Amino acid sequence: MNGMSSIPLVRYAGGSTIGGLFRARAQLVPDVVAIEAGERRITYAALNDRTARIANMLAAQGVARGDRIALLAENSPEYLEIQLAAAKLGAIVACQNWRLATAELRHCINLVTPKVMMVSQRHAARLAELKLAEVPVLTIGPDYEGRIAQASPAEPKDIVEPEDGLFILYTSGTTGLPKGAVISHRAEVARALLRAAEFGIPAGQVSATWMPFFHMSGTEDALGALLSGGKVLVLDGFDPVQLAGLVDSERIAWLRLMPGMIAPLIEELKHRNIRGKGMRLCGTMADLVPPHQVAEITTLLQAPFVNSFGATETGLVPCSAGVIPIGHVPTDLGKTQTSFCELRLVDPEDRDVPDGTPGEAAVRGPTLFSGYWNAPEVNAQEFRGGWFHMGDMFVRRPDGKLNFVDRVKYMIKSGGENIYPAEIERVLLSEDRVADAVVVKRKDDKWGEVPVAFVARKNLSLTAEILQKNCRAELAGYKQPKDIRFVPFDALPRSTTGKIQRHEIERWIVEDRIPSE
Repeated sequence: MNGMSSIPLVRYAGGSTIGGLFRARAQLVPDVVAIEAGERRITYAALNDRTARIANMLAAQGVARGDRIALLAENSPEYLEIQLAAAKLGAIVACQNWRLATAELRHCINLVTPKVMMVSQRHAARLAELKLAEVPVLTIGPDYEGRIAQASPAEPKDIVEPEDGLFILYTSGTTGLPKGAVISHRAEVARALLRAAEFGIPAGQVSATWMPFFHMSGTEDALGALLSGGKVLVLDGFDPVQLAGLVDSERIAWLRLMPGMIAPLIEELKHRNIRGKGMRLCGTMADLVPPHQVAEITTLLQAPFVNSFGATETGLVPCSAGVIPIGHVPTDLGKTQTSFCELRLVDPEDRDVPDGTPGEAAVRGPTLFSGYWNAPEVNAQEFRGGWFHMGDMFVRRPDGKLNFVDRVKYMIKSGGENIYPAEIERVLLSEDRVADAVVVKRKDDKWGEVPVAFVARKNLSLTAEILQKNCRAELAGYKQPKDIRFVPFDALPRSTTGKIQRHEIERWIVEDRIPSE
């Protein structure tokens, strides 16, 4: 080398992108099926050809490196094709949540100022109600297919770099409009490698992607499989009958199961006497699942349950390495720190807290996102000191495990004491007649705030008195729920990840419209 003149080229050679890695995989396994959707089968060679053509078609529309493509569509092979095509161009796919209300969806699209809007035929009718500014629209259908057929199959010029944005996935808290989290090629490659390394998921895996592709788990499971020569089973949402059939016929590597979806799958598997075949892992977010369901689904699927804790912004980081053994009813949901990340627990002044003291998780590592789109003030706050602050509270135990406490911004302050709802919810969910439970805060003239519990029960034999007795046995007096209300399971409002939305339940209290059982 001549001094430092070659350093930029060395750096470029040291990083791969999603488009480049997929192209390389397609050259290795051209005739292997990459995507299966119903009766459709698309090989790696055919998928690579289509992604090159779509990339060239988009380039002809003026889409260039760094431009945003707003994509509004259900799960389909076309969704993955567009993501891969954009990856080859260096464009960023802003994955739109079609479940959002009109005002929220309009905000998400306008936030990223897209160069082009791509929409499936199913969701095309929403464009009129969104009243977007002038943006070219491509509807995925016959005309779209005609354009692909006429486009050049030549691979786009390789100008994409690892730190370029790949996706924008939207996140939201209990208040405010969604924020757009930018996920880079670097982060997505690191996440795929971390899943393989942490859980031993082999190349050639089968991924059943029923979760929406606008969600981290749906997209990342699909891409992880495609980068390693696996097969992606594209499912248009959660259907326990369809999913049970795939459990019976396919060797799925990791079957993601969200809270609220496990009970109907258990029933279907039992009804058809189906057991898992060679499955390595199932489940996610064990804290939100009744323990008896964890034991039952792992027994049926013959796969351990992933005791995960991550985020759209971080991937599996910071603590998703642990699993719950098959048939085990978990009583300890302590988390195991994930590999290839650094984790600190800090107080409000960013000082490390001692073991046994709650602290906010601050992380850094290669899986981290690249900040929120067009939100410099938020980024400056969340990335202060060069660490991403997750807004989640943990306690580090003497054995190194991490106990999740709750969100920093959701804390019940009752008579000067801090109460974290997760502590109460764990006790409620330990009762096997509880289908699900959530604790929220209610204003109180004496204490300021008090915890109240909303419980979906399996049968009427479960009473509030039984649950109160359990709480008295497990929790300090000031943590006792001041009221326990039974509500229908389906009435509990959930986000797209299956998490119960506390702010919506608080609104029930304020507006005095609690659903009757």
